[in-house]
Amino acid sequence: MSELILAVEDLTVSFDGFKAVDGLNFYVEKDELRVVIGPNGAGKTTLLDMICGKTKPTAGTIKFKYRDLAEMIEFQITRLGVGRKFQNPSVYEDLTVFENLEISYPQRRGLLGSLLFRRDDALLDKIDEVAGLIFLDEVLRHKAGQLSHGQKQWLEIGMLLMQEPKLLLLDEPAAGMTDHETARTAELFLKLAGSHTLVVVEHDMDFIAAIASTVTVLHEGSVLAEGTLDEVKGNDRVIEVYLGR
Repeated sequence: MSELILAVEDLTVSFDGFKAVDGLNFYVEKDELRVVIGPNGAGKTTLLDMICGKTKPTAGTIKFKYRDLAEMIEFQITRLGVGRKFQNPSVYEDLTVFENLEISYPQRRGLLGSLLFRRDDALLDKIDEVAGLIFLDEVLRHKAGQLSHGQKQWLEIGMLLMQEPKLLLLDEPAAGMTDHETARTAELFLKLAGSHTLVVVEHDMDFIAAIASTVTVLHEGSVLAEGTLDEVKGNDRVIEVYLGR
């Protein structure tokens, strides 16, 4: 039997009386790649916000490895092994790719960590490993500001990977990418699945088709449907509220 790494139960959050997420139940297995889709305002980004601690739920639980994230603050959740990538890439544009990856290494964090930190072979090996994985090994000495939009997206994912997260939350990672970058990103995610758990919010159906085994469809803050991509694409309610005829 597969191990559940994330169990979201009866999750609700209200903003000025409006329920952005309403009694949502959502379960993800260890090392699974799960895609979440749905119309604008369905609660997809809000769900990720609550898992990573950016938004506190009104009710319900978010169990990650049997710990309730709803009772924790953001940095505690990060330290527990949850990494979040937002829609727009957030990298240090004046630093090189190498330096962006280096400063993301957990031992570099904080003033004391920075003062005591010394580069060693383990760090250099980790940077080389991650840079190769995110297709940036040939531009390690380039400033991040010189990268394409898609490369910046990869760099931010690499910065998360330097922290060795157990759960990656990725909000529209393929947005704004070229077709080639989108295909490489699908390749990256399929490599990561099996050693990381990924929850991907996305709209690009071609990208979803390339990566998805299980798709969860949200609508009005609740799960509308769940299954393979073909199953949800054939669901009459999903067609009505999201895909269209």
